[in-house]
Amino acid sequence: MKLEEIFQIYKENIMPTYNKVPLVFVKGKGSRLWDITGKVYLDFFPGWGVGSLGHCHPKVMQGIRDQVGKLIFIPNNYYHPFQARLAKELIYWSFPGKVFFANSGAEANEGAIKLARKFGAPVGKYEIITFENAFHGRTLATLAATGQKKYQDGFCPMPEGFKQVKFNDINAFKQALTDKTAAVLLELVQGEGGINIADKDFVLELRKICDEKKILLIIDEMQTGIGRTGKMFGYQNYGITPDVVTLAKALGGGLPIGVMVARKEFSDLITPGMHASTFGGGPVICKAALGVFRAIQKEKLLKNCLIMGEYLAQKLKLLKTTYPIIKDVRGIGLMFGIELNIDAKLIPQKCADKGLLINCTHDRVLRLMPAINISKNEIDKAVKILGEVLKECA
Repeated sequence: MKLEEIFQIYKENIMPTYNKVPLVFVKGKGSRLWDITGKVYLDFFPGWGVGSLGHCHPKVMQGIRDQVGKLIFIPNNYYHPFQARLAKELIYWSFPGKVFFANSGAEANEGAIKLARKFGAPVGKYEIITFENAFHGRTLATLAATGQKKYQDGFCPMPEGFKQVKFNDINAFKQALTDKTAAVLLELVQGEGGINIADKDFVLELRKICDEKKILLIIDEMQTGIGRTGKMFGYQNYGITPDVVTLAKALGGGLPIGVMVARKEFSDLITPGMHASTFGGGPVICKAALGVFRAIQKEKLLKNCLIMGEYLAQKLKLLKTTYPIIKDVRGIGLMFGIELNIDAKLIPQKCADKGLLINCTHDRVLRLMPAINISKNEIDKAVKILGEVLKECA
C-alpha cells in the first residue's frame, strides 16, 4: 500500500481519537523502528512506556511464538499454568497478596476503584482522593479520577465520589479527608501530567495517614512499573508498600495487559460475579509477560536502567547549560521530562524528521522514556539529534 492510500483509509474508516504523526512503521527491533520507506528511527518514546524492552525482544517473542500455536484463549472459569506462573512472579516482586488480570491500565484502575468502594461500603466510605495533573485512564470512572479537566470536557457529568487536590501538598490532602474517604489513588511520577515526581516525605506521610485512617493507598504504576525507575516498581524507591498497585504497559512486552495486585487482607473483597475480564490474563499475553521478567533478570536491566538513566541525566543537564530555552530537566530511572520556556509541540516532529521519536506533553514538556536496555551509543545519538533541534528552535 502507498502512503497516501493508508492515510486516506484512516481518514475514511478510523475514528480520529489520536493526533496522528504522518509516519507508517512496518518493522521494529530493539530501540529502532523502520518506516514504510525504509528509513530508520531511534525510538525514545516507545508507546508511552509499553516498549520498555524495545520492540520485539527475543524473550518476549519466544514466549508468544511458543504459545500461539498451542492455545490462544481459555476463559477465566478454567485454569491455565502461565496465568498461575505470572501471578506468582508478580507477587514475588511486589508484596503478599493476590492478582486480578485485565487488558489495560484503565481496566486495572477500574478494578482498584471498585475494590476501594467495596472496602469502604460497610462503613459508608466511597470517596477517592486523586491529584491535579494525574492521569488514570479514559473510562468514565478513571476520567473522574484524572486530575485534568481537558480530558473530561464533553463527557460530563462525571461519576461522583472523586476529589482532586494539589500534588505533593500534604496539607491539601488532609483538608480533603472526610469520614467518607475510602482510598487515595496516586501516580509516583505523573507522566501525562508533565513528569512531576512525588516527594518522598509526601509519600511517607500519605502512607502514615492511610494507616491511621484505615484508607487504601492505591499506586498507579502504569508508566513507572516493571523497571522504568530502576526498581521493579516505582514505590520501592520510597520505602513503602501500597495496599493496591496497578500495572499495564511494559508488563506485556508489546501486548495488551492490565493488572491489579492487592494485599492479602483486601484481595478477597471481590468475590465471584462482582468483577471480571473476559480476555484478562490469557495464555499468550501471560507467556509474553513472563518473557519480560526473564529478560529483566537475565540481562540485569534494572541495573542498566540506573546506569543509563544517570548517563542520560548528565547529557540532558549539559543540554540545559547550552540552551537557555530549557527551563528544567527532571526524571527518575529512564523517565525524563524536559520543560522548555517555549511551546514544544512542534519539536517531536522536527526530531522525527531527523530520525528520533520523542513526545510532548503539557505543551512545553518533552518526554523521553527509552527502553531500559538502551545503550550509551543510542543515548549519544538521541541527545545529538535533540541538541540540533533545540539549536534550531533557539
